[in-house]
Amino acid sequence: MGVLRDDFIWGAATAAHQIEGGNVGSDFWAVEYSPGGPFAEPSGDACDSYHRYPEDIRLLAEAGLKAYRFSIEWARIEPVQGVFSRAQLLHYRAMIDECHRRGVLPIITLHHFTSPQWFTEGGGFGRPDAAELFAVYVEYVSGILHDVEWIVTINEPNIAALFAAAFTRPAEVDAPISVQMALAGGPDPELAPRLIAMHHAARDVLRARTNAKVGWAIAAQAFMPTPGNEQKWQEVFDQWEGVFYDAADGDDFIGIQSYTSQPVDEHGPVPHPPHPDNTLTGWAYRPDALEINLRRVWELKGIPILVTENGIATDNDRRRIAYVTGAIEGMRAAVAAGVDVRGYCYWSLLDNYEWGSYGPTFGLIAVDREGDFARTPKPSLAWLGKVAMRGGEITG
Repeated sequence: MGVLRDDFIWGAATAAHQIEGGNVGSDFWAVEYSPGGPFAEPSGDACDSYHRYPEDIRLLAEAGLKAYRFSIEWARIEPVQGVFSRAQLLHYRAMIDECHRRGVLPIITLHHFTSPQWFTEGGGFGRPDAAELFAVYVEYVSGILHDVEWIVTINEPNIAALFAAAFTRPAEVDAPISVQMALAGGPDPELAPRLIAMHHAARDVLRARTNAKVGWAIAAQAFMPTPGNEQKWQEVFDQWEGVFYDAADGDDFIGIQSYTSQPVDEHGPVPHPPHPDNTLTGWAYRPDALEINLRRVWELKGIPILVTENGIATDNDRRRIAYVTGAIEGMRAAVAAGVDVRGYCYWSLLDNYEWGSYGPTFGLIAVDREGDFARTPKPSLAWLGKVAMRGGEITG
């Protein structure tokens, strides 16, 4: 099936807003706590990882994983435009130091869906100075990134554009906001150039001030055309992903985030019909989506790929192991076919806040949010650690 690189990266991923708690200066917090807001429940204390990150990193390392992808929260770093928090900057530096102390590679994301409320109130991604403002933040944060090897500028800009559009028209949303809103037309094409400008501005800063590999992470949908609808598929692919992949020209890598696949008919992406195998997010059970995405993106761009997210929302950990087994086998097949894959990060390290609800459980570790936030590793954590220590070989 092919052999992965000797320096292949095995890790798990999180995002600040989803695990830290108390992100009061962010636009998501404001929407979560707005009267009649569109979310099923607010993030609140999340997993209290702002204080408990040393335990999270320790559990990851002790299991045998060697990388931790986490994000720096812009709303904490710059709570007011032009006002920067040295204390918050040093907090994230302490997280990097803890990774190094545990022999864990930190993979840093600089924007994972959330923005400072002041930025969004001024127009968010649509404001004409968005790239300039983002670059100022990135330049300030770059002071703690001197020994970081991998940096993701923006997480899933195609999904970030969906959230931004929903925030401007909450009255049209009939159900709690989630990534399921993706079926309501796709990313706003007018926001794509703004997000691309932000990515390029951040890349320029990071290239000047760090030695890190720089890229951004795209939500890869593994859309597949139904017979006779290849042209519609191309239109959907270009809007959802293609424009963002093209913006990666000149990057050191492309981050791929893969969960499921959907057919495209003459109307566009076909909603996931109810099925007993659907995950807790309502998505089809498609571990093969990762291989589809890896082969497609490599053929399209030929840029090294880092799997920055892949996982399943389930309350059955045996099903989680089965899903990841299928995904890794597909990844190995893609590598055997010549795809340059540099690493794999499972989503998520913890059961966390899934953008509107704590219901979907993706984590390798359960969190007692109603008690003392105790962490309970699931069997899948030890299993994935063993896979990592065997270089990706899956036995038993």
